[in-house]
Formats: sequence, C-alpha cells, structure tokens
Amino acid sequence: MADRDRSGIYGQHQGGGRPMGEQVKGMIHDKGPTASQALTVATLFPLGGLLLVLSGLALAASVVGLALATPLFLLFSPVLVPAALLIGTAVTGFLTSGALGLGGLSSLTCLANTARQAFQRTPDYVEEARRRMAEAAAHAGQKTAQAGHAIQSRAQEAASGGGGGGTGAGTGGGGRASS
Repeated sequence: MADRDRSGIYGQHQGGGRPMGEQVKGMIHDKGPTASQALTVATLFPLGGLLLVLSGLALAASVVGLALATPLFLLFSPVLVPAALLIGTAVTGFLTSGALGLGGLSSLTCLANTARQAFQRTPDYVEEARRRMAEAAAHAGQKTAQAGHAIQSRAQEAASGGGGGGTGAGTGGGGRASS
C-alpha cells in the first residue's frame, strides 16, 4: 500500500501508467522559442547588464559626492537654505502665473467663440426684435387713437350736455364756441 502511494507521488501516476515527467511535457508546448525571440534575449541581456552596472556606478558616485559635499553643505547652509527656498518660490510663482495665464486665455477664447456664434445668429434676433417693435408701435398707435376718440367723444358729450341743461347767460356763448 505504501509502495503504491510512493509510486503515485514519485514517478507513476496512479491511474495513467505514464511517468509524471511525460505528463508535464504533454501539458507544455513542444516548440521552443523562435529565432527572433532568442536573438532579442541575446541582445537585450547584455544591454540590461550594462545598464545595471552603470546605474550601480551612478549610485556609488552619488554617495561619494554627497559624502564629500556634506561639510560644504553644513558650512554654507545659512546661505543655501534661503536661496533654495527663494528659487523654489520663484519657480512656483512663475509656473502658477503661467498656468493662470493659460486658464485666462482659454476662458477668453471660449468667450470670444460664444460671442462670435451669438453675432452670427444676430440678424435673426434683430429681425425678430424689429417685428415685435413694429407690432408694439402699431398696438400703441391703436390704443392712442382709441384714447383720443374716447376723449373727443367725452368732450363733445360734456359740451353738448352742458349747453342743453342750463338756462343761464353764459351757456349760450359756450355752445356757439364749441360748434
């Protein structure tokens, strides 16, 4: 029983009869890398190694340079720190002003495009406004004429009503003057 379990684990599959290595080979594709893939790996592997060596040298040079420059940084820090802050603030200010300038320019461009589109549609709006103003003027003229006729008819009623109702000396003259 133990032999059967070991054979299943270490070489023979319990039900298949084929060794485990052949089963794994059956799962993996039988073809290897193509020539272009092999050439790519052969070219890039030394290049990657060279770049790794160069990055290690750059790191070592940076550490040595920092170690040598540290005493100078400590001596000149009262001057260097404010100078660095000043330069950083100036660069930030220039970048901010540039960004705000671009934002303002883009908003003005958008406004100009909107105005241009509005003025291209203006003749339609102008004709509509002229038509409405003409209608309003005609309506106002009709109302004025109606008001004038109403005032004139009331004046005639008042003149004729005032002349026929009174028998005094002054009413006869007023009737002649209005006719």
